[in-house]
Amino acid sequence: MMEKYNNYNPDFKAIICNNIKNYRKEKGMRLMDLAEILGVTPEYLKRIESPNDDKKNCSLTLLYKISIILDKKIDDFLIDNRSKKDI
Repeated sequence: MMEKYNNYNPDFKAIICNNIKNYRKEKGMRLMDLAEILGVTPEYLKRIESPNDDKKNCSLTLLYKISIILDKKIDDFLIDNRSKKDI
């Protein structure tokens, strides 16, 4: 049954976190500004952007809003663009 998940990357959360942060910076947006637009605290968004924080996960709804604000497709957040230094 596991053969259906051959492409599963157990590190997908870190990839999404990293992409949120990188796309935000690419757009020239401060964490505080994105948090305000989303209606969340900067601390909350910072924890979402942190791949080491297992207590905070980004909901699909929040990721959808982030994708609209940052002008990205949801798929873009799943692409592993990390360099060796990010891992």
